[in-house]
Amino acid sequence: MDPLTRRTFLEKVSVLTAGAFMAASQLPIAAAETKLEPHISFPSAPRDRLAVASYPFRAYIDSPNNRDRNHSLPGMDLTEFGAEVVKKFNVHNIEPHSRHFRSLDSEYLGRFREALQKAGLKAVNIAVDGSDSFYDETPAIRKKAVAYGRTWVDVAVAIGCPSIRTHIEGKSLPNLQRTVESLREIASYGAEKNVVINLENDDLVSEDAFFIVKVIEAVDSRYLHALPDFANSMLTGDADFNYRAVQAMFQHAYCICHVKDGETGDGGKEFSIDMAKTFGILKASGYRGYLSMEYDRESGDPYAATAKFIEQSLQYLS
Repeated sequence: MDPLTRRTFLEKVSVLTAGAFMAASQLPIAAAETKLEPHISFPSAPRDRLAVASYPFRAYIDSPNNRDRNHSLPGMDLTEFGAEVVKKFNVHNIEPHSRHFRSLDSEYLGRFREALQKAGLKAVNIAVDGSDSFYDETPAIRKKAVAYGRTWVDVAVAIGCPSIRTHIEGKSLPNLQRTVESLREIASYGAEKNVVINLENDDLVSEDAFFIVKVIEAVDSRYLHALPDFANSMLTGDADFNYRAVQAMFQHAYCICHVKDGETGDGGKEFSIDMAKTFGILKASGYRGYLSMEYDRESGDPYAATAKFIEQSLQYLS
């Protein structure tokens, strides 16, 4: 889909969801939940705010659910990833991806938490991808999506992680009211467990940044926030749209964002963003959370790119 078609499509999304937003914003909220506040203590030193995502290193990670493993490269279990991050980058926070967990049983999660503690690490967010849609027309499918989100809240508790990023799956135009109803349930469960739920501007349709903002504002929970990705919205081919999207997301961000200098679009086309401008948006928003390095181009060395992102982040945060 060319950039003009993408922009036209996104405009249609905004129009079609506007009416649903008015209805969704009237949904009742439990009074007790609105008063709950996440209990996360953020560091202030620039390096201590940095994290490294496992997703850029997906070719190296051994897991039955990891479809991106490249067996011509050396492998490691997710329990070993944190020590690799400390060794290579001198960073003590990681963001594991859901597909990189070898198992969700208590024994494996216990070993993972022990490995983090041994290496002096923290998991600061889990990037969760699911296959069921929060806004599917079928209630049973929406129920499955909510149950899957709750499962990963429990995983976060088990490994001592303060937040998860849940994916808004969907192959059709998103429905705001159904999305709000589903995410209100997950945010409420997150509030019970002190785990923040984050939404990323990832997919240009189901996770359009301005749609995400409408969802967050309608749910109105302090346990549902935005995860601004520096470059995902650049896949429209419209730089102005990307920076407006990032700015809108940072107005609702709390604990995690994704640092990258660009993305690979359809047909391998490369899109780049202005890192200085994007960090300016971050700082102007007053954001105090973690910054996760997430190199996501189709070619190149994730180790070298991650080291570069760390250097740039330290420069712009100082």
